[in-house]
Amino acid sequence: MLTEKENFLRLLRGEMPEFLPRYDLMHWNVFGSPYKNEVTPEGIEIDEFGLKHKTSPESMGGFMPLPGFVLLDDITKWRDIIKTPDTSKFEWEAWCKEQLKDKDTVNNPVSVMIGDYFMKIVNFMSVTEGLIALYEEPEECYALCEYLSDYYVEVLKNEIYYFKPDVLHLADDVAAGQMPFIDLETYRKVIKPHHKRLADIALDNGMLISMHCCGKCEMFLDDFIDLGVTAWEPAQVSNDLLAIKKKYGPKLAIMGGWDNTGPISMPETSDEELRDALVHYVDTFAPGGGFAYHASVATGFGEEEYKRKMAICDEVYNTYARDWYKNHAG
Repeated sequence: MLTEKENFLRLLRGEMPEFLPRYDLMHWNVFGSPYKNEVTPEGIEIDEFGLKHKTSPESMGGFMPLPGFVLLDDITKWRDIIKTPDTSKFEWEAWCKEQLKDKDTVNNPVSVMIGDYFMKIVNFMSVTEGLIALYEEPEECYALCEYLSDYYVEVLKNEIYYFKPDVLHLADDVAAGQMPFIDLETYRKVIKPHHKRLADIALDNGMLISMHCCGKCEMFLDDFIDLGVTAWEPAQVSNDLLAIKKKYGPKLAIMGGWDNTGPISMPETSDEELRDALVHYVDTFAPGGGFAYHASVATGFGEEEYKRKMAICDEVYNTYARDWYKNHAG
């Protein structure tokens, strides 16, 4: 039997996997900046750019900009405010060794996550001011992205050298739940060239590319594929996923497609309803390949209930989804 790594990379190459993969975002990806965030006594984290972050149950553990804090209030002044670290002075080998110490790199893929240009603009400025800047000052936004890209390129090159990663996981949420934040022209002119810069380095080093983009982002998929992206997550249900699967097939693997914000993922759902929904989910997206199981429930259950519901997600994967292709052969 193939290892998880071999099977998953087969999926990303557009081939038929031996067993249905389960995308393991939390354990396969190397997250975050190599620069350790400063933490204030109040628990506020400050990253290498000076941006303050905070987490909450509603953000499901993700660090979000501190409400009310604006790092950059005028896009034309970004050169005075935004400074990137000198990567030549960082102890890359020691950091990378520490990041990999608990990862099974023989049996599981290693994925590095980078490329959040749009998110950096709106996080530095706030969503409203960031969107206005993209509309009124696209040249300045491009210049900021280019500056960030110089930094990201050096980070990625060092990660490639020391991690020997299998996958570049681009990550940039250019869409909200029901519509994109920006139009295609803005994406293509301001953001995409910098995604491409990172993607080209990955491809030149024999890596595969996946994309994290939340929200209704289906209009960007052709552009993602143009970058070399062959898998997309979380593929939220506000997109026309059946049409997407029909159009792209295994050329763009759907790593997700589960309604993790709808009623079925909420506390009031019974265990049997959850199991039935998970089976239907697998039966919908497994045929023909191009799919990785990536189901979860909302974190607002309370810890014990959350763990029990997540155990059901695990159970359905292990007892039904994983061997779906073997059990549905022919």
